[in-house]
Amino acid sequence: MITDTEIKIKGFRVLTQALGDVEAERFIALIQREPFDYTKWRQMMDEELCIEEISLKAMSLRKKNADSWER
Repeated sequence: MITDTEIKIKGFRVLTQALGDVEAERFIALIQREPFDYTKWRQMMDEELCIEEISLKAMSLRKKNADSWER
């Protein structure tokens, strides 16, 4: 298990890689500014997918993360 600080560092690294520095900061500001329920937000993102598609996405993400951790 990793520490809260490590999670924050890795999370911000992923955000900046995906969005760039400015948009990552904007994303964090948006999350902090608005009432936010991560579980509901996450469910809405995948509500049109069947369970098999969600599973494939999860397995793909897990493999991608495992590959990047090995480097």
